[in-house]
Amino acid sequence: MDKNEIALLAVKELEKLYPDINCSLKYKHNYELLIAVRLSAQCTDARVNIVTNTLFKKYTSLQSFADADLSELEQDVKPCGFYHTKAKNIKDLAKILIENYNGELPHTMEELTALPGVGRKTANLIMGDVFGKPAIVTDTHCIRITGRLGLTENTAPHKVEKDLIKLIPPEVSSHFCHQTVQFGRDICTARKPKCNECPLNYFCRYYQIKPINH
Repeated sequence: MDKNEIALLAVKELEKLYPDINCSLKYKHNYELLIAVRLSAQCTDARVNIVTNTLFKKYTSLQSFADADLSELEQDVKPCGFYHTKAKNIKDLAKILIENYNGELPHTMEELTALPGVGRKTANLIMGDVFGKPAIVTDTHCIRITGRLGLTENTAPHKVEKDLIKLIPPEVSSHFCHQTVQFGRDICTARKPKCNECPLNYFCRYYQIKPINH
């Protein structure tokens, strides 16, 4: 079975499991998703949602983030970790969005990754969830699962992204990545994956070469 066949089977099985999955970060405005994703670096989505539930009530517009007192904003986002950098990035990107994009999010990879603190992972999430474009979000779950399946030999996010672009149909790529996140939480966990009850085990390389998991 080649990688293309495995990829299509993975798409099929994950669609059965999670047909209605969406990004787990909560937001109302597109810029809020960008801020939430920035806060999620080295932090769980669950914690980010707790923080942003208060944060987005306090700062109700991009302008309010741009005008925020930096030290106060740092304390507001402190539970998410790396709060000095994250707060500065949020304040700076708010200013840039207002000054250069009339308060809207840019819709190209180049423009998004030029924003403070925004890498390809974040940019891909925005392109997929906000603009409905093909996007591969290589978070830790996606990297682990696609590696175990045998779809990639790489672990560096940008290399995994390049590998998956060739294999995952573009029209489902963004949805597929959200599905791998939930699948990674539920079944294909980092430690002690539930291989015996996994509906993907019949084509999973990891399951085939790890008899201890059978």
